[in-house]
Amino acid sequence: MQAAQQPSDPRVPHTPAPAPVWLQRMSLVVLVLFCFYIGGLLAILPWSPRYWDQNGWLLAHPAVESILNKGWVRGLVSGIGLLDVWIGVSELLHYRDVRG
Repeated sequence: MQAAQQPSDPRVPHTPAPAPVWLQRMSLVVLVLFCFYIGGLLAILPWSPRYWDQNGWLLAHPAVESILNKGWVRGLVSGIGLLDVWIGVSELLHYRDVRG
């Protein structure tokens, strides 16, 4: 005869089961594509005159334009873009399936 099952201790938190492997891989693909896309835009657009120098909104706001046209601001935005691409590469290289 089997012993009665003890009620679970309410102080111990319940850990949910991990997501299916296909969902983990799909979320990795979406994250990596998002990081590459946003990182590429942030790395390239500050150096494109059409989108950065001749921007209609910036031309209407000369105080903001004077700050954003400085080289160090462009470098900072490009650096953030390259960091975002690096995060995508790092996630891709360090991915491991979590199996339950």
